[in-house]
Amino acid sequence: MIRPSPRLLGLAVGASSLTAIAVAFGPHAGGALAAWATVAALALADLLGSAGGRRLALSARAPPELLAGESGDLVLTLDGWRGAVRYRPSCRLAYPAGLSGPADVRLAAPGDPPMPVRVTARRRGQWTIPRVWLNWRSRLGLFEYGKRVAVAIEIRVSPNIRRVRSGEIDVAVRSALYGMRANVLSGEGSEFHQHCDYARGMDPRGIDWKHSARHRSLLAKEMRAERNHSILFALDNGYLMREEIAGIPKIDHHIAAMLSLAWAGILGGDRVGLFAFDARPRAFHPPEGGRGAFLRLRGAAAELDYLGVETNFTIAMAYLHERLRRRSLVVVFSDFVDSTTAELMLENVAMLNRQHVIVFAALRDPALRALADGRPNSLSDVARAVSAAQVLNERRLVFERLTRIGVIAFEAAEEALTGRLLSTYLTIKAREMV
Repeated sequence: MIRPSPRLLGLAVGASSLTAIAVAFGPHAGGALAAWATVAALALADLLGSAGGRRLALSARAPPELLAGESGDLVLTLDGWRGAVRYRPSCRLAYPAGLSGPADVRLAAPGDPPMPVRVTARRRGQWTIPRVWLNWRSRLGLFEYGKRVAVAIEIRVSPNIRRVRSGEIDVAVRSALYGMRANVLSGEGSEFHQHCDYARGMDPRGIDWKHSARHRSLLAKEMRAERNHSILFALDNGYLMREEIAGIPKIDHHIAAMLSLAWAGILGGDRVGLFAFDARPRAFHPPEGGRGAFLRLRGAAAELDYLGVETNFTIAMAYLHERLRRRSLVVVFSDFVDSTTAELMLENVAMLNRQHVIVFAALRDPALRALADGRPNSLSDVARAVSAAQVLNERRLVFERLTRIGVIAFEAAEEALTGRLLSTYLTIKAREMV
């Protein structure tokens, strides 16, 4: 595709002005003809001396996988260029729903090192950029060329496990569960670990008198927290989870925190499972142990779609109550709009809490807090601030009611959610609440 550039249009306007002046005031049109002849000669020379783009091709190198919420470099390289290059070509990218980045990109001229394009992963899934539009100017800048190039760039966006890969979870869990604190302090566990020589300062109640008599020396029992507990993650997949915080849907923040906690549970010797629900139960993976369970959990989370249906807590919690026979730690990732819509959730969570240990985790909405705390400049701002403050107060009341019935409930910012969950899990494990 070829179209005239603003420069050529400007020359044409100038030639038209000379023509109008010559017709109005002069008996001869020689100057106007000369102007048009000059414009035509320049245009023809520009067309003949510029690259037409028939052999122009674009190659792309993209990261095969990105973690949700993170960015990677897309490298575009121009090939097959023939002719002189005076203006750097550019391209226009049309991103799918799961990716974002700069729409208009200036490419490196042939022979120059390629310039990477920063692409950010917004949603899980397999995303494809099928084609791009190339644009470049002719040598004299009188024409603009356009060409559609098929590239079929494929990028897979997976659940974010950056904290697991970095070893941050390993350090936190191993320090808490296998450090000196777990072996020395009394009351840290009820499962027998090993015998040790009794020393002054140790709790006399830990002396094993039978073994001491047999070995003719005082031996004490070392206890540790019981392992092999069941941890089930109940993940709400309803329409409220599609709301974005920091450019990422809530459910992806929850999945990242869930996988970090699942890895911590596996390191702690527990078993992990997943229950996803919305209007009906979507997926149930019973708790399993070992590192293979983490891979299965990550794969199941990656397959969850973004749905626009309302969550039915009654069906979901009743289904979960029937499937869970053993006392377990159930971590519920969900949200609610106000206290009225949270009534059914409260009733069903309270029923489940009679047999299991329930942790209810929600994300704090920074936009809601900004509306409530912002300085109003008009009556509309005042009305929005009052409404936001009312919503925040109702959310606080719901969390207080959950706490009163014995549920460990909290809301946290997206960057603090994983740390809060990990701290809660270690506390529950140390106190042997499960």
